[in-house]
Amino acid sequence: MQKVKEIFPHFISSWLNSYSQIFFSNNKLFAVLLVIVSFFDIFAGMSGMIAVILSNIAAYLIGFNRININAGYYGFNSLLVGLGLGVYYQPGLEFFIVLSFASLLTLFLTVMLEGVIGKYGLPFLSISFLIAYWMVTLASRQFQHLQISERGIYSLNEMYALGGLSLVKIYNWFNNLGWHESIIIYFRSLGAIFFQYHLFAGLIIAFGLLIYSRIAFLLSLIGFFSAYTFYYFIGANINELSYSYIGFNFILTAIAIGGFFIISSRYSFLWVILLTPLISFTITSVGVVLNMFQLSVYSLPFNFIVILFLYVLKFRERFVLKPAIVGYQYFSPEKNLYAQHNYKSRFEKAWIFPFALPIWGEWNITQGHEGEYTHKNDWRHAWDFEIEDEHHYVFSNSGRLREDYYCYNKPVIAPASGWIETTIDYIDDNQIGDINLENNWGNTVIIRHADYLYSKICHLKKDSVKVKKGDWINKGDLIGFCGNSGRSPQPHIHFQIQATPYIGSKTIDYPISNYILHRDEEYILKSYEIPQKGDSISNIEKNSTLVKAYQFIPGQNIVFEITDHKGKTKLITWEVWIDLSNNTYLYCAETNSKAYYVNDGVMHYFTSFQGDRKSLLFYFYLANYKIILGFYKNIEVSDSYPLHVVNKHPLMFLQDFLAPFHLFMKAHFNVIYLQKSENFFESTLQFESHFKLCIYKHCLKKLTFNLTISKDSFSEFVIHDGKKRITAKEITENER
Repeated sequence: MQKVKEIFPHFISSWLNSYSQIFFSNNKLFAVLLVIVSFFDIFAGMSGMIAVILSNIAAYLIGFNRININAGYYGFNSLLVGLGLGVYYQPGLEFFIVLSFASLLTLFLTVMLEGVIGKYGLPFLSISFLIAYWMVTLASRQFQHLQISERGIYSLNEMYALGGLSLVKIYNWFNNLGWHESIIIYFRSLGAIFFQYHLFAGLIIAFGLLIYSRIAFLLSLIGFFSAYTFYYFIGANINELSYSYIGFNFILTAIAIGGFFIISSRYSFLWVILLTPLISFTITSVGVVLNMFQLSVYSLPFNFIVILFLYVLKFRERFVLKPAIVGYQYFSPEKNLYAQHNYKSRFEKAWIFPFALPIWGEWNITQGHEGEYTHKNDWRHAWDFEIEDEHHYVFSNSGRLREDYYCYNKPVIAPASGWIETTIDYIDDNQIGDINLENNWGNTVIIRHADYLYSKICHLKKDSVKVKKGDWINKGDLIGFCGNSGRSPQPHIHFQIQATPYIGSKTIDYPISNYILHRDEEYILKSYEIPQKGDSISNIEKNSTLVKAYQFIPGQNIVFEITDHKGKTKLITWEVWIDLSNNTYLYCAETNSKAYYVNDGVMHYFTSFQGDRKSLLFYFYLANYKIILGFYKNIEVSDSYPLHVVNKHPLMFLQDFLAPFHLFMKAHFNVIYLQKSENFFESTLQFESHFKLCIYKHCLKKLTFNLTISKDSFSEFVIHDGKKRITAKEITENER
């Protein structure tokens, strides 16, 4: 087995995922249950397993994508072909030869469809299974040495041979439960997905489905019973559902549309119901055609309707979130839903181009949007900035000279990177109280940041502009100094965002990405908001100790010494990696855990976690979920965690069922910046952060973390989990 792992890494994982992938899952326990179900017919189970192994090995040796092999993408269609052929034919050398080449054909078809359909951003589902199975079935009618199986005709004899009289009694007990016809057909339809047409197989699959996903289980019920109700209501033949238990098309479609490819919501559930008649039309109409060739429709209706619906949604111009297509696939309806809710609450405005303030230090907004004097009509979305002292004066001395004003001749910086579009630098500065209506905007710099997105800064000091048209300028670079030119009775800076490059362009309503609001001695983080008149604000002033501590460089090793609550110590090493999508993450090899993060220079965010929820990396993810890379005493930063990454709680089972309609549980994060002490050599910063799992305002679970950062590293990280106390310390390179 070790040799196999060396030649073909993730061999077991790719095999198991090929089973669970049929239900859009990568849950290993669910996969094991599906393997067991496939072996209810031992020969079919063996045929399916052989087909999967042959396809995955062939995919690996040919050189196909390892991630797709490991995920089961190249194996699950071959599994279905193997199961179908294994049920239909008797075992023998001839059969295994046919099975081997049928698996290879299925693999080739899968890869081809991945390219043809995948380029439209659509899944290939089980189309390659259908094509390969129909081709082999039609061709095998000319293969005289292949024998049709007689298994399934004498079910009780087979049960007796498999498990003796006890198994026969269990089988009869299930068949005599007296359940309603619809329930029996539901469970047998589930079993039919794996070519097992009896109740017991369906019960095990339903149990596995419930373990894997409560939403998927709920969708399977809604999909099937919507179909059963529709058939009953219109007077269609219910036998169509029970013949080969073709009702699994409704089940798989419901899971795919209701929660896997589309975020679970009341809209996705509604579409599951609305698509039911379309699946029925497809089953009946296509069945008429295929019956001419003595072929079953199998999963064709499911494939056709899912791909059709996903393709149609791509043409929407409005209501693109009703329902919303899954952006990043977590292979779980719950995880897809919780991640989308969390992303929306955290980064709903992240697509907006991030503008900083065009100033250094703390300035006051003396005129905001919809101003008292200017900033009217088409030019209403703008700000005027000045500097005030502790008594709210904007000047010293008499205020009769430009130099008396605190903001005069202070540096003005680029609010974002871009190309210099326009500069005006020759207009004289006014005396206090005078205005220049002829050159209304005064000395001005316009920067182009993107198509239809420009920033304009006005009333600069004459001959102070440091850039020229065509220059590239980085965010924070000096562009000039505050003056009193144009329509400006006293020194200030005018700042606006506009869609066109002209001096007199109309303004657009656009937020500032991240800034600090100063209120008395309180600091408040504002993200993607519109500063208001009277606000005293500043950009986030970066703290070098914080910046270096959270500067995780790809290829870097981070070593922690951990002391657990029993006093035992050990070393843990994390590595900083980048994945194929250019996402950075911390990786713990010991626990096989990953914590993905983003660092934009002024903010550090953790975005997702995968792996062991008892690992130090998980606690570190919770404790440092959102960090400002500037130190402001007593500032409090809050955020929310996605529910699927928090430690399990019994009520999460109920929350999963209700999640598409209502979230009554929340996971909250907050961090407080406590203390900063400095000496000639270093700074020491102290924080306290909290994790809270709540039902409305009632707290179910709480974790507290204390962090101390000094010498550009985490000198102490303390975890308080109930009565347990775990301490960790980063070991720097000099200490190793």
